[in-house]
Amino acid sequence: QVQLMESGGGLVQPGGSLRLSCAASRTIFSPNTMGWYRQAPGKQRELVATMSTGGIVTYLSSVKGRFTISRDNAKNRNTVYLQMNNLQPEDTAVYYCNAVSSIGGQSWGQGTQVTVSS
Repeated sequence: QVQLMESGGGLVQPGGSLRLSCAASRTIFSPNTMGWYRQAPGKQRELVATMSTGGIVTYLSSVKGRFTISRDNAKNRNTVYLQMNNLQPEDTAVYYCNAVSSIGGQSWGQGTQVTVSS
């Protein structure tokens, strides 16, 4: 089982920025898709952004133009980033890193809290 290690959450004021990072403990079988999901209190977990090894990107409609996902697949490690700009209170949630390989394995990170508040 691949372990995903997240970092970068925190408290930020509305309009601020944060960058989340997620690194895999070992190489994930390719092709694969890595990305971010979030879950706010009382709500279901939702997809925020994903990127495949082939460069196919998916965004939640409400974050398009504000969030940018990127990947670094150097040194046989898989790392995914989420640059979040113009954060709003409705972006407050626990953000989870996710990785899915083409052979069917799926891993989740432990989650990192993002709080947007003045």
